[in-house]
Amino acid sequence: MSCRTDCIEKPFSRLFEKFGKLVGSYPGWFIVVPVLMSAALGGGLHFLKTKESNDIESQFTPSNGASKAARNFVQNYFPSNDSMFSSQRLHNEGMYAIIIISRKDGQNMLTNASFNEVTRLNDDVNKISVMVEDAGKKMVGLRNLCFTVNADCIGNPILDIAKSNVQDIEHTNLTFPLYTLGNEPVFLGSTLGGVKHRQSVVQHAEAIRLFYFLRNVTGAVPWLKKFQQLLSVRNNGENTRVSYFTSMTRQEEVEKHTTEGIPLFSITYVLAFAFSILSCIRLDNVRNRLCVAFIGVLSAGMAVVSSFGLLLYAGVPFVITVANSPFLILGIGVDDMFIMLANWQQTNVNDPVEKRMGDTYKEAAMSVTITTLTNVLGFYIGLMSDFPSVQAFCMYTSTAILFCFFYNITFFGGFLALNGRREASNRHWLTCMKVPVKAPKGKPKAYSLCCTGGDYDRETGLEKEQIFTHFFKSYYGPFITKPWTKVCVILLYAGYLAGGIYGCFNLKQGIEMKHLAADDSYAISYYDDEKNFFSNYGPNVMVVVSEAFPYWDEYEASRLDRCMENFNNLSFVRKELFTSWLDSYRLFARSSSLDLNDENAFMANLPTFLTNFPDFKLDVNITNGSIIASRVFVQTADITNASMEIRMINELRDTADKCNATKLLVFHPLFIYLDQYSVIVSGTVLNVGVTAAVMLVISLLLIPNPLCSFWVTFSIGSVITGVTGFMALWDVNLDSISMIILVVCIGFTVDFSAHISYAFVSSNKATANEKAIDALFILGYPVIQGAVSSIVGVVVLAFAKQHIFRTFFKIMFLVMLFGLAHGLVFIPVLLTWFSCSSSPHKKGTKQEVPRLRAVVPYNMKSEIKTVIYDNRAFVLGEYAPQSVKTQQTQIFVHQIPNRWTCDPDCP
Repeated sequence: MSCRTDCIEKPFSRLFEKFGKLVGSYPGWFIVVPVLMSAALGGGLHFLKTKESNDIESQFTPSNGASKAARNFVQNYFPSNDSMFSSQRLHNEGMYAIIIISRKDGQNMLTNASFNEVTRLNDDVNKISVMVEDAGKKMVGLRNLCFTVNADCIGNPILDIAKSNVQDIEHTNLTFPLYTLGNEPVFLGSTLGGVKHRQSVVQHAEAIRLFYFLRNVTGAVPWLKKFQQLLSVRNNGENTRVSYFTSMTRQEEVEKHTTEGIPLFSITYVLAFAFSILSCIRLDNVRNRLCVAFIGVLSAGMAVVSSFGLLLYAGVPFVITVANSPFLILGIGVDDMFIMLANWQQTNVNDPVEKRMGDTYKEAAMSVTITTLTNVLGFYIGLMSDFPSVQAFCMYTSTAILFCFFYNITFFGGFLALNGRREASNRHWLTCMKVPVKAPKGKPKAYSLCCTGGDYDRETGLEKEQIFTHFFKSYYGPFITKPWTKVCVILLYAGYLAGGIYGCFNLKQGIEMKHLAADDSYAISYYDDEKNFFSNYGPNVMVVVSEAFPYWDEYEASRLDRCMENFNNLSFVRKELFTSWLDSYRLFARSSSLDLNDENAFMANLPTFLTNFPDFKLDVNITNGSIIASRVFVQTADITNASMEIRMINELRDTADKCNATKLLVFHPLFIYLDQYSVIVSGTVLNVGVTAAVMLVISLLLIPNPLCSFWVTFSIGSVITGVTGFMALWDVNLDSISMIILVVCIGFTVDFSAHISYAFVSSNKATANEKAIDALFILGYPVIQGAVSSIVGVVVLAFAKQHIFRTFFKIMFLVMLFGLAHGLVFIPVLLTWFSCSSSPHKKGTKQEVPRLRAVVPYNMKSEIKTVIYDNRAFVLGEYAPQSVKTQQTQIFVHQIPNRWTCDPDCP
């Protein structure tokens, strides 16, 4: 049975074969041109600092998130008013500094001794001043920069309460969460943390939080930096500990990642060099390829420099996520190098270098092309992502992979050809001096170890088998193809798949802001304290009526009230903390005996109400005598984790959509970051699905066996399932970072399975088991080398201080582990059971085989060094008046120096 689809694969193989011969003939050009190109493009790295774009909102939130549209509406219809500041009415985070003071022993902060620590710290903050150059140099402090009410800075409620009471704070009856200060209710839920109360009276509070809101004016940023300096050197109190945060903290932490990743990449490069060199060490002084391994790693580095430089020249933003790309490219480049070397070792050492290069490229370049195409297309599909950080990563990485492929077949190929010439003349790998194959008699053993080499198998003309390739051919291959081993493999696969599916159902979504900071950052302490002490109350969400509405109409107003009641009935909303200008207006009207059921009366009395309650002026947009938009506020509670955040934003939006009285939208500045939950799963599924489909098409076109192409695509889904499930069990969330690496997962999965599948269908063996053994013999060790080199490329990230880098390591480790298991265990077994013969011959007919050793013996040569291969005769002498007999026709070769001549009966 034949099921080959090699109409594309075969011409490409021939094309690469010719290209390999060209590289073998003129290696110098293929070395010099890439070096010059890399040097020229590398100049673009000069623009790295100017092209950095690490703004958290623009890079790590969906470009077209619903909350960004809602924020635009709020900004346009409810503009900020510095003279009437309200933190709950901000449309963005603003500029601020925050301090959390807590007891080390978990005791009450509302004691005189502990509260004195709070007041002393507040006094220190109020003393901070900075020099600004605004109409001349002058010193400005918090009073010059803060939002003010009656010429005083917006105060902290707990401090205001302490000042207004005759009794000390320890004996003040604080009601929670609302306390009446003067005639105004004050919300203490965001000020007091870890509260224990009895009948709404606070008995115990473990933490106090102080806020300092600044206007966006000259001097605000220097003041915040001075604030950070003060808190960084200030020691904790005897019984208290302090954590702090500013509006600049998140951005500063993200920007640190780019520079802190450079030392890690340097270590990785050294490890990659070491591993590649160790992998290519041979005891044979001629076949030793340490220099070639060095060039292979250098080629991957040149690809990174060239691609990054080119895109920086083009003005493509450089985002923190791109800092992970060099680790990935290093692994891919080294993997391609090992594949090239593996196929070089399968060529006849007695053939001319040009021919050996042609044979190497015919097999290896095709395999590398398949994986390059699948990787590049996978990353280009990632450009469809809603996250700019993902788009930037995919653009840089896909471009680097293309350069990696180009330099591998040119720069690395040129050095491989030069190395081949050295081997052909039997020269030492280090000194390039000619050495004997065997030590002359009388020479010491040390001479044999250091000064001999170049031996090979005289029967086949191949290099002698290495210990690892021999292991795959003689031990592992026969073992994995035994019937009982196959059954065990299937059972093992079933267990793997069950674990992956279980993990998928326990996968958490979203990137936590804490994970954008380094482990030793001061922000970590703040995030922990905020979660421990202040998670009882979540964001105060605005519900916006986004169109004109007849608030005075009793029927329409009742429909709107039902919509608001639906919000208040949500399980995570505290109904008693609902803030509504309309409800307050109605209470005001009843107390003043006003009738609001008439439009004229409603609009005529509204200015009086807003004058008495000025905060509500910010909630009603009156234009040309009509209310074109208004808003109310609902207080959320118990939003303690990402699952609750997802539930909160989804239920709030669903409730707004279900309101049939008018158009509603919900907004809070935090929602800008929570929008990721609405697209992360769908975006990941879309990217993975489309990428897998593209991989199937490429596999069908380039792997000459449709069933093997199916198994390549199957391995993609299988590995993604396993990686997704087990990363959940390893405490890795599905976010924009892991979404990137899942796209990477697809490419590496294809790498492993495509190499083995291509070798399987290209094998000339008769049975499926023999094909599997042959494929493992040729590519088993290079696949392991590629996987280990990729792990070496990211292993230093496991020790990074940044969560982003550690996440990259965890997922890449799972990808390598499961991809290797599929390439060396699962796929070979499945191919032996579910594959069709890829050979076009029928039983009893002569078999045409693409490999040299199966067509004619390697040692079949004429006296004048005429080499016969693939129905062609290559004449090395200057004059050859004799005939050479190939498979079918006797060819007379006469005066054709150094030229191929073809059998006219064969294509």
